[in-house]
Amino acid sequence: MGRAYQNRKESMAKTAGAKTKVYSRYGREIYMSAKNGGDDPNGNLSLRRLIEKAKKDQVPTHVIDRAIEKARGGGGEDYSIARYEGFGPGGCMVIVDCLTDNNKRTFTDVRQCFVKNDAKLGGPGAVSHMFDHQAVFVFKGDDDEETLETLMMADIDISDIECEDGMITVLAPHTEFFKVKTALTEANKNIEFEVDDISYEPQTETEISGENAATFEAFLAALNDCDDVQQVYHNAIIVS
Repeated sequence: MGRAYQNRKESMAKTAGAKTKVYSRYGREIYMSAKNGGDDPNGNLSLRRLIEKAKKDQVPTHVIDRAIEKARGGGGEDYSIARYEGFGPGGCMVIVDCLTDNNKRTFTDVRQCFVKNDAKLGGPGAVSHMFDHQAVFVFKGDDDEETLETLMMADIDISDIECEDGMITVLAPHTEFFKVKTALTEANKNIEFEVDDISYEPQTETEISGENAATFEAFLAALNDCDDVQQVYHNAIIVS
Protein backbone atom coordinates (compact mmCIF):
# COMPACT_ATOMS: atom_id res chain seq x y z
CA MET A 1 0.00 0.00 0.00
CA GLY A 2 2.70 2.49 0.98
CA ARG A 3 4.91 1.80 -2.01
CA ALA A 4 1.92 1.79 -4.34
CA TYR A 5 0.79 5.18 -3.03
CA GLN A 6 4.26 6.63 -3.58
CA ASN A 7 4.26 5.17 -7.09
CA ARG A 8 1.04 6.99 -7.91
CA LYS A 9 2.24 10.25 -6.37
CA GLU A 10 5.58 10.10 -8.18
CA SER A 11 4.00 9.44 -11.55
CA MET A 12 1.93 12.59 -11.08
CA ALA A 13 4.85 14.65 -9.80
CA LYS A 14 6.82 14.04 -12.99
CA THR A 15 4.20 15.93 -14.97
CA ALA A 16 3.29 18.59 -12.41
CA GLY A 17 4.18 21.38 -14.82
CA ALA A 18 5.59 24.82 -14.17
CA LYS A 19 5.63 26.35 -10.69
CA THR A 20 3.26 29.09 -11.80
CA LYS A 21 0.66 26.48 -12.70
CA VAL A 22 1.03 24.81 -9.30
CA TYR A 23 0.70 28.18 -7.57
CA SER A 24 -2.41 28.97 -9.60
CA ARG A 25 -4.08 25.71 -8.61
CA TYR A 26 -3.38 26.22 -4.94
CA GLY A 27 -4.51 29.83 -5.16
CA ARG A 28 -7.79 28.83 -6.75
CA GLU A 29 -8.48 26.08 -4.21
CA ILE A 30 -7.54 28.25 -1.21
CA TYR A 31 -9.72 31.07 -2.55
CA MET A 32 -12.75 28.79 -2.87
CA SER A 33 -12.20 27.21 0.53
CA ALA A 34 -11.90 30.63 2.23
CA LYS A 35 -14.88 32.00 0.31
CA ASN A 36 -17.15 29.07 1.20
CA GLY A 37 -15.95 28.20 4.70
CA GLY A 38 -14.50 31.40 6.13
CA ASP A 39 -11.03 32.98 5.96
CA ASP A 40 -9.89 31.93 9.45
CA PRO A 41 -7.81 28.71 9.27
CA ASN A 42 -8.59 28.01 12.95
CA GLY A 43 -12.29 27.78 12.16
CA ASN A 44 -12.01 26.42 8.63
CA LEU A 45 -10.16 23.10 8.85
CA SER A 46 -10.25 22.59 5.11
CA LEU A 47 -8.49 25.91 4.61
CA ARG A 48 -5.93 25.08 7.28
CA ARG A 49 -5.09 21.79 5.57
CA LEU A 50 -4.74 23.50 2.19
CA ILE A 51 -2.43 26.18 3.61
CA GLU A 52 -0.24 23.56 5.29
CA LYS A 53 -0.14 21.51 2.09
CA ALA A 54 0.71 24.58 -0.01
CA LYS A 55 3.56 25.57 2.29
CA LYS A 56 4.91 22.02 2.15
CA ASP A 57 4.89 22.28 -1.65
CA GLN A 58 6.83 25.56 -1.36
CA VAL A 59 4.03 27.84 -2.50
CA PRO A 60 5.06 31.41 -1.57
CA THR A 61 3.25 33.04 1.33
CA HIS A 62 2.14 35.94 -0.85
CA VAL A 63 0.25 33.55 -3.14
CA ILE A 64 -1.62 32.11 -0.15
CA ASP A 65 -2.31 35.53 1.38
CA ARG A 66 -3.54 36.97 -1.91
CA ALA A 67 -6.03 34.12 -2.37
CA ILE A 68 -7.41 34.63 1.17
CA GLU A 69 -7.61 38.41 0.73
CA LYS A 70 -9.46 37.90 -2.53
CA ALA A 71 -12.01 35.69 -0.78
CA ARG A 72 -12.29 38.15 2.10
CA GLY A 73 -13.14 40.92 -0.35
CA GLY A 74 -16.07 38.96 -1.70
CA GLY A 75 -15.18 39.62 -5.33
CA GLY A 76 -13.48 37.58 -7.99
CA GLU A 77 -14.46 34.49 -9.90
CA ASP A 78 -17.01 31.94 -8.83
CA TYR A 79 -15.70 28.45 -9.51
CA SER A 80 -17.70 25.25 -9.43
CA ILE A 81 -16.52 21.68 -8.92
CA ALA A 82 -16.46 19.39 -11.93
CA ARG A 83 -15.51 15.71 -11.81
CA TYR A 84 -14.76 13.45 -14.77
CA GLU A 85 -14.25 9.71 -14.58
CA GLY A 86 -13.10 7.05 -16.97
CA PHE A 87 -10.48 4.53 -17.99
CA GLY A 88 -6.92 5.33 -18.93
CA PRO A 89 -4.37 3.43 -21.03
CA GLY A 90 -4.12 -0.22 -20.05
CA GLY A 91 -7.58 -0.17 -18.48
CA CYS A 92 -6.62 1.74 -15.32
CA MET A 93 -9.29 3.79 -13.54
CA VAL A 94 -9.03 7.59 -13.44
CA ILE A 95 -10.79 10.41 -11.58
CA VAL A 96 -10.16 14.01 -12.66
CA ASP A 97 -11.27 16.77 -10.26
CA CYS A 98 -11.55 20.33 -11.58
CA LEU A 99 -12.47 23.82 -10.42
CA THR A 100 -13.98 25.75 -13.31
CA ASP A 101 -15.76 28.95 -14.25
CA ASN A 102 -16.73 27.48 -17.64
CA ASN A 103 -17.98 23.89 -17.61
CA LYS A 104 -18.17 23.62 -21.40
CA ARG A 105 -14.52 24.64 -21.82
CA THR A 106 -13.34 22.32 -19.08
CA PHE A 107 -15.26 19.33 -20.44
CA THR A 108 -13.82 19.92 -23.91
CA ASP A 109 -10.25 20.17 -22.59
CA VAL A 110 -10.50 17.06 -20.41
CA ARG A 111 -12.26 15.07 -23.13
CA GLN A 112 -9.44 15.84 -25.57
CA CYS A 113 -6.92 14.48 -23.06
CA PHE A 114 -8.82 11.20 -22.97
CA VAL A 115 -9.42 10.98 -26.73
CA LYS A 116 -5.79 11.69 -27.69
CA ASN A 117 -4.25 9.23 -25.21
CA ASP A 118 -6.09 5.96 -25.73
CA ALA A 119 -8.40 6.63 -22.77
CA LYS A 120 -12.17 6.44 -22.46
CA LEU A 121 -14.30 9.03 -20.68
CA GLY A 122 -17.17 7.54 -18.70
CA GLY A 123 -20.24 8.92 -17.00
CA PRO A 124 -20.63 10.12 -13.40
CA GLY A 125 -19.89 7.28 -10.98
CA ALA A 126 -18.19 5.14 -13.62
CA VAL A 127 -15.19 4.41 -11.38
CA SER A 128 -15.50 6.56 -8.24
CA HIS A 129 -17.29 3.72 -6.42
CA MET A 130 -13.98 1.82 -6.63
CA PHE A 131 -12.12 4.52 -4.67
CA ASP A 132 -12.24 5.37 -0.95
CA HIS A 133 -11.98 8.96 0.32
CA GLN A 134 -9.07 8.63 2.74
CA ALA A 135 -6.69 10.59 4.92
CA VAL A 136 -3.19 9.37 4.04
CA PHE A 137 -0.10 9.69 6.25
CA VAL A 138 3.37 8.36 5.42
CA PHE A 139 6.32 8.82 7.79
CA LYS A 140 9.53 7.10 8.88
CA GLY A 141 9.10 4.32 11.43
CA ASP A 142 9.36 0.60 12.01
CA ASP A 143 6.69 -0.13 14.64
CA ASP A 144 3.23 -0.06 13.14
CA GLU A 145 1.77 -1.80 16.20
CA GLU A 146 2.85 1.09 18.45
CA THR A 147 1.38 3.56 15.96
CA LEU A 148 -1.87 1.62 15.84
CA GLU A 149 -2.06 1.60 19.65
CA THR A 150 -1.47 5.38 19.73
CA LEU A 151 -4.34 5.95 17.31
CA MET A 152 -6.66 3.51 19.05
CA MET A 153 -6.01 5.22 22.39
CA ALA A 154 -7.08 8.47 20.71
CA ASP A 155 -10.33 6.75 19.66
CA ILE A 156 -9.57 7.10 15.95
CA ASP A 157 -11.09 4.87 13.31
CA ILE A 158 -8.26 3.48 11.13
CA SER A 159 -8.86 1.97 7.71
CA ASP A 160 -5.42 0.39 7.33
CA ILE A 161 -1.84 0.63 8.55
CA GLU A 162 1.34 -0.80 7.05
CA CYS A 163 5.07 -0.77 7.69
CA GLU A 164 7.30 -1.24 4.66
CA ASP A 165 10.93 -0.32 3.93
CA GLY A 166 11.21 1.76 7.09
CA MET A 167 8.09 3.77 6.31
CA ILE A 168 4.71 3.60 8.05
CA THR A 169 1.57 4.33 6.05
CA VAL A 170 -1.72 5.10 7.80
CA LEU A 171 -5.08 5.28 6.04
CA ALA A 172 -8.13 6.67 7.83
CA PRO A 173 -11.52 8.10 6.81
CA HIS A 174 -11.00 11.62 5.44
CA THR A 175 -13.05 13.05 8.32
CA GLU A 176 -10.37 11.82 10.75
CA PHE A 177 -7.51 13.75 9.13
CA PHE A 178 -6.85 16.25 11.92
CA LYS A 179 -7.47 13.73 14.70
CA VAL A 180 -4.86 11.40 13.20
CA LYS A 181 -2.33 14.18 12.63
CA THR A 182 -2.80 15.56 16.14
CA ALA A 183 -2.45 12.13 17.78
CA LEU A 184 0.70 11.26 15.81
CA THR A 185 2.29 14.66 16.46
CA GLU A 186 1.54 14.56 20.19
CA ALA A 187 3.03 11.06 20.42
CA ASN A 188 6.18 12.09 18.55
CA LYS A 189 7.07 15.79 18.56
CA ASN A 190 9.81 15.19 15.96
CA ILE A 191 7.66 13.37 13.42
CA GLU A 192 8.08 14.50 9.82
CA PHE A 193 5.40 13.46 7.37
CA GLU A 194 6.48 12.39 3.91
CA VAL A 195 2.77 12.53 3.04
CA ASP A 196 -0.13 14.05 4.97
CA ASP A 197 -3.01 14.45 2.58
CA ILE A 198 -6.61 13.64 1.76
CA SER A 199 -6.91 11.50 -1.33
CA TYR A 200 -9.08 9.02 -3.20
CA GLU A 201 -7.43 5.64 -2.73
CA PRO A 202 -8.26 2.81 -5.17
CA GLN A 203 -9.66 -0.44 -3.85
CA THR A 204 -7.76 -2.35 -6.56
CA GLU A 205 -4.65 -1.63 -8.62
CA THR A 206 -3.87 -2.07 -12.31
CA GLU A 207 -0.31 -2.74 -13.44
CA ILE A 208 0.67 -1.11 -16.73
CA SER A 209 3.93 -1.32 -18.65
CA GLY A 210 5.52 -0.78 -22.05
CA GLU A 211 3.56 1.33 -24.52
CA ASN A 212 0.63 1.62 -22.11
CA ALA A 213 2.93 3.12 -19.47
CA ALA A 214 4.35 5.65 -21.93
CA THR A 215 0.87 6.61 -23.11
CA PHE A 216 -0.30 6.91 -19.52
CA GLU A 217 2.54 9.33 -18.70
CA ALA A 218 1.52 11.42 -21.71
CA PHE A 219 -2.10 11.26 -20.54
CA LEU A 220 -1.17 12.58 -17.08
CA ALA A 221 0.97 15.29 -18.64
CA ALA A 222 -1.94 16.43 -20.82
CA LEU A 223 -4.33 16.54 -17.85
CA ASN A 224 -1.86 18.50 -15.75
CA ASP A 225 -1.51 21.02 -18.56
CA CYS A 226 -5.24 21.81 -18.27
CA ASP A 227 -5.64 24.97 -16.20
CA ASP A 228 -8.89 23.79 -14.59
CA VAL A 229 -7.61 20.39 -13.45
CA GLN A 230 -6.86 20.36 -9.72
CA GLN A 231 -6.26 16.69 -8.90
CA VAL A 232 -5.91 13.41 -10.78
CA TYR A 233 -6.50 10.12 -8.96
CA HIS A 234 -5.83 6.73 -10.52
CA ASN A 235 -5.12 3.10 -9.69
CA ALA A 236 -2.24 2.59 -12.14
CA ILE A 237 1.00 1.01 -10.98
CA ILE A 238 3.73 1.44 -13.56
CA VAL A 239 6.05 -1.57 -13.79
CA SER A 240 9.26 -1.80 -15.81
